[in-house]
Amino acid sequence: MRMGDNNEGGLGTSKDEPQMNQDEMILAQQRQIEKEISDSIPLVGSLEPLESLNKEYLTDTVYLEKVKDLAKKYKFMRRTRPDGNCFFRAFSYANVEILTGKKEEFEEFYKLAENSKNALVELGFQQFTVEDFYDTYMEVLKRIKTAPTVEESKNELHTLFNEQGFSDYMVVYLRLLTSGQLQKEEDFYSCFIEGHRTVADFCHQEVEPMYKESDHIHIIAACAALNTGVRVVYMDRGTGKSCTEHDLPEGCTPTVHLLYRPGHYDILYP
Repeated sequence: MRMGDNNEGGLGTSKDEPQMNQDEMILAQQRQIEKEISDSIPLVGSLEPLESLNKEYLTDTVYLEKVKDLAKKYKFMRRTRPDGNCFFRAFSYANVEILTGKKEEFEEFYKLAENSKNALVELGFQQFTVEDFYDTYMEVLKRIKTAPTVEESKNELHTLFNEQGFSDYMVVYLRLLTSGQLQKEEDFYSCFIEGHRTVADFCHQEVEPMYKESDHIHIIAACAALNTGVRVVYMDRGTGKSCTEHDLPEGCTPTVHLLYRPGHYDILYP
């Protein structure tokens, strides 16, 4: 409560205050509406035909042309909740999904994850800070890995990624791994950071906190941390009728495919 709210003529009152209160109420209502919309969307959606995008752009000829171009290469998509964590959630989900049914590759990834906590501690992360997130991350991987069939592995993956506790812990741990990668290769990544922030400052402010959106630098570091590659397909109002593709890191053979629309990532399936 501001000083003077309940004291007529008290310190801090002004004729502008009713307007300020009204503005704050409007902003609060907007945030609540946005939260309700976000919460109504699954953390990770079911597989759906790519053409479902057409419903969003019924009167938008620019985007309808882009969807038509996208449909030449991709058959399905999976939506993620637009909550600022969409890149990390989509990337983590898609990466594990691709590994189901590939026993040797999954085992290799499992060992990489198993060793990751010690690697973070060696970089200076506090063990008690990462331990709970690491334990949950490994529990999710173990449950997917030990499912009797590939179909059951994928069902388990989808179930766990739609349980807020498990899903958010997977996101947090990948954020920590990405932060660790950035700090481990500080000399390389520092040239991508604008302003006078150190890599550590950037990680603490833009990478580790939940609900912080991701950019090019997050994607490159996340790929390096998980030893994989991603193709990001950009669909925006840029010139031409086709979408723009970027493989990260450059020259890789991407296993994960993500659709980027301004401010949001979903998963694509060829």
